[in-house]
Amino acid sequence: MIFITGPLYSGKRAFAQKLLDSTPEALAEKAVWDVQELARDCSDLEALADELSRREVVIATETGGGVVPADPAERAGREAAGRLSCLLAERAETVVRVFCGLPAVLKGSLP
Repeated sequence: MIFITGPLYSGKRAFAQKLLDSTPEALAEKAVWDVQELARDCSDLEALADELSRREVVIATETGGGVVPADPAERAGREAAGRLSCLLAERAETVVRVFCGLPAVLKGSLP
């Protein structure tokens, strides 16, 4: 599994599409994105990470930057998203951070 992360609107999906040489429609069959949203109400992040890691590409938006939310539920959701990203990075063969459309390989190598 290739795990791609980075800030909002940084070009993660465009990079994945180019990496897999696929159309947006074909990418939807090979990849799952915005997985940080799945972590918010998840009671078992380990099981979610196991399930997601079966996909060819998993994309998550970094949620740790910026002002910490005052609302406890929002803070918990952000914490869960960060924990899920750690679990996915651990399971991934390759981890890529995309910033301003530029990929940086953090783990493994690109196919």
